[in-house]
Amino acid sequence: MGNNENILEVQHLKQYFGKYDFKAVDDVSFSLKKGEVLGIVGESGCGKTTTGRSIIKLFPATSGNVYFKGQRVVAGTRMYTDAIKEEKAASKERIAQLQAAGKSDEVAKEKEHLKKFIAEQKEEIRKAKDDSKNCIRKYRERVSAELREEYNAKIASATSASEKADLNKELSKKLDEVSKENIVTKMQMIFQDPIASLDPRMTIREIIAEGLRIQGIRDEKYIDERVYEMLEKVGLVREHAGRYPHEFSGGQRQRIGIARAIVMNPELIIADEPVSALDVSIQAQVINLLNELRDELGLTIMFIAHDLSVVKYFSDRIMVMYFGKVVEIATSDELFAHPLHPYTKSLLSAIPLADPHYERGRKRIGYNPAEAHDYKTEGPTLREITPGHFVSCNTAEFEAMKAELEK
Repeated sequence: MGNNENILEVQHLKQYFGKYDFKAVDDVSFSLKKGEVLGIVGESGCGKTTTGRSIIKLFPATSGNVYFKGQRVVAGTRMYTDAIKEEKAASKERIAQLQAAGKSDEVAKEKEHLKKFIAEQKEEIRKAKDDSKNCIRKYRERVSAELREEYNAKIASATSASEKADLNKELSKKLDEVSKENIVTKMQMIFQDPIASLDPRMTIREIIAEGLRIQGIRDEKYIDERVYEMLEKVGLVREHAGRYPHEFSGGQRQRIGIARAIVMNPELIIADEPVSALDVSIQAQVINLLNELRDELGLTIMFIAHDLSVVKYFSDRIMVMYFGKVVEIATSDELFAHPLHPYTKSLLSAIPLADPHYERGRKRIGYNPAEAHDYKTEGPTLREITPGHFVSCNTAEFEAMKAELEK
């Protein structure tokens, strides 16, 4: 587990598709600590992969914010345009009522209020677009300013000229590093299908080195050494660099995908079902490799998967999603010991065990939202039942879950 620093914060993320706004991700919020592994589970189509792709900017977010290392890197604008529409409709009703009451002065104030509100929302839209487009430059400027402030204080308190010179040299070196840092490349993705995500016309050397070349690195010797280093780090050999993807097994191709991700020195890895297309024995090898890389490189990982037993083994916390929404978040041990949401209970009841006696008596728990919940008077919100254990529920369900835990 990492420290208490949140490296990633997702706030009310929404990702809608199509003319009729299919809600693939609907108001998802969570945070991720540095060095932590967060497992994301749920049935096919629940929005796990779309959440990851929206965070890494493969999809432009419809609404919500994503902060990485304190910098807003994703900013949707729908929340502001929707707020303008709602306020216009509400203001129209208020103006009609005021006009009917003959309050002309109040009508003028209401119109001025609407004008001010629209201007504020448009400014938020401008800021959102600016942050999303210029997040790399803004991150560099912010970190550079923080470094200067930190080192100016140290230089001011330095007692000798040589100490001041050393501090100035150190500051100059760090500022130079920051000026080349691309915050977006600090987030990398490992894709589900290892063959579909690798270009069949490129050699392994070209595939792994592509990110380095995009960043402007032209030193061929350095690139080759980095490629060889990454291949060896993921359990392959440098001789593999000249081959093509079709010459490798599924497990080897996934290792190549991992090498392509870590060559950029990322801090956050979004692993989108990286073992689902592999044999069980190979799955264990890839999971163990990710565990080793996590410890060696200090990676923070979002691990998207279907296999709950794998998620339990690999994750510090688990987030359960259903139809684009988060229904439960808890530590791995807590979720398996005390599942509270009916959908989580249904998922856990589906886990098979290699025990014929247990399997003979295992009972599946079904989940029908219409039967499991009564949201006619009050809808659900994500609430903290116990410290660190959040469940989507209304007040009545919240009290019932609290009582269930106290038994």
